[in-house]
Amino acid sequence: MKRCIAGSLVVLGLTTLAWAAEPLQECHARGGLPNVFAKLAKGGEVRVAYLGGSITDAEGWRVLSRQWFAQQYPQAKVVEVRATICGTGAELGACRLGHDVLQYKPDLLFVEFAVNGAGRNEQRVHQTMEGIIRQTWRANPATDVCFVYTVGTWMLADFHAGKLPILTSQMERVAEHYKIPSLNFGVEVARQVKAGTLIYQGKSAHQDGKVVFSGDGVHPFAETGHQLYLDTITRSVPALKSAGQPGPHALPEPLNAANWGRAALVPLEQIQKSDGWQPAQTPSDAWGAATEKKYLPSLWRADEPGASLTFKFRGTCFGVVGLRGPDAGQFRVTVDDAAPVNGTLFDHYAQAKAWRIQPWFYPGDLKDGEHRVRLELLATPPDKAGILKKHNKTMDKPEAFTENRLYFGGLLLAGEIVP
Repeated sequence: MKRCIAGSLVVLGLTTLAWAAEPLQECHARGGLPNVFAKLAKGGEVRVAYLGGSITDAEGWRVLSRQWFAQQYPQAKVVEVRATICGTGAELGACRLGHDVLQYKPDLLFVEFAVNGAGRNEQRVHQTMEGIIRQTWRANPATDVCFVYTVGTWMLADFHAGKLPILTSQMERVAEHYKIPSLNFGVEVARQVKAGTLIYQGKSAHQDGKVVFSGDGVHPFAETGHQLYLDTITRSVPALKSAGQPGPHALPEPLNAANWGRAALVPLEQIQKSDGWQPAQTPSDAWGAATEKKYLPSLWRADEPGASLTFKFRGTCFGVVGLRGPDAGQFRVTVDDAAPVNGTLFDHYAQAKAWRIQPWFYPGDLKDGEHRVRLELLATPPDKAGILKKHNKTMDKPEAFTENRLYFGGLLLAGEIVP
């Protein structure tokens, strides 16, 4: 089986894919990673950034690949830029890119969102993934970008049928347009599972004399599944090194005029707040408090119903990012003269002492232009018991769920604030 090809894509329309070669290639080199390999060979500091979710957050392929680069190029000082937040996708990734990645001027950016997703539909996938590339190359045209596709249980049927999972296909549309390489970690995993040499899911990394990929079907075991992910990278290096020529990446015309190339995270300090908001700290007993402090350096709390935020922005989409916990309340959002929409950061993962970063986005795109927004905390809480019940969960400590407050760190904008 071929491991890596340049890959040609015949564009039949914005949402249609047709590969001229076998679609299940673990590597499509396209324009390669010429700048970072040239810099690694020359020596000096080389910064490798990892933007993604929990699979990349784990001490797995991220750490292994950074160590591999350092071992192969001892003359270089390989520095890791870690920008991983568990359970979040490309929508939040596009908005936090500037703060969490681009300010550190990476030479290589790995983007991993094939499992957590990139939005509610194909258009949002294109908008967000395209926005990540356009922001990156505007900030530094020499930064190489590589899409990485991890694997989840629900993807195996497609792999075994010789098809790309739908979200991967949608991301490939963007990768082909910008001629950036992509690495599909799931191809080799699925091949070994089908051949009977790999157990996809089990209780430990080794079972019945065979290697086991994952304990839950999504997160690989560090010593087995993540090693398979690293192997895909190292096998692909010759093709990634030989493709393309060092130099600045030129930005082509966008696939989607409403791409998230202007996406940003705006700290709440810059937003008009009513009485009832106060600076806050991540709850001291929160699981993963260090992550929250790193990615939400600003945090505000509202406890009283009616506490509100008001702002104007120019763009097509907005949202908020904050902490999801057992005390997360419900809020109402009114845009221009449209009917209000209710939202909450609460979901079925909320449990006592388990506050985590969570985004919320206004449903649907707005017409590109100026919009007025008001958000206020409601007295009526979300149906916490009902949300948990749908996923066969209950409140581990019911007393922790009685409060209804907001912990917000900033606005998420596909656009910019209007003074």
